[in-house]
Amino acid sequence: MTRTYPDESAEAFPQPPRTITDREDRSIDVIPADDADTESLVEMYLDFDPADRAQGIPPVKEEAIREWLETILDGDCVNVVAKHDDTVAGHATLVPDNEDEHELAIFVLQSYQGAGIGTALVETLLGYGQSEGIDHVWLTVERWNDPAISLYEKVGFEISSAESFEIEMAIRL
Repeated sequence: MTRTYPDESAEAFPQPPRTITDREDRSIDVIPADDADTESLVEMYLDFDPADRAQGIPPVKEEAIREWLETILDGDCVNVVAKHDDTVAGHATLVPDNEDEHELAIFVLQSYQGAGIGTALVETLLGYGQSEGIDHVWLTVERWNDPAISLYEKVGFEISSAESFEIEMAIRL
């Protein structure tokens, strides 16, 4: 499948590590996932609201979560996490797809949603991706997920296909 990407490259995005203050006045550190402890990520996904799952991810059961994390925390993927004190509040990943494309996935715990953490995660992940030489990023989002679509458009994603119940969006880094 050939994806359509914007003609223009996005501006530079911030790179990890960075600290933001979210809309709840919490100090959130956005760091590379390899600087975080895998057990904290497992705990986040065990606490993750199953209603926020899309396309079967994240998995629900602990063993499946561990296997999935082992796959996406490998050297080919780019990952960042958002930490509030000792709690991992969110995780975003760029997973290689084709030769020169990466799929973006982001997960934010329900109790941390709507506070700007998702935006910080996506921006920082894209900055990390730029520093790693990634040029083409795409994602799919359910067409009724207006908050996510707004976030993606705000950081520069454009709709590349809207032919099914999911919208595909893309950005050129």
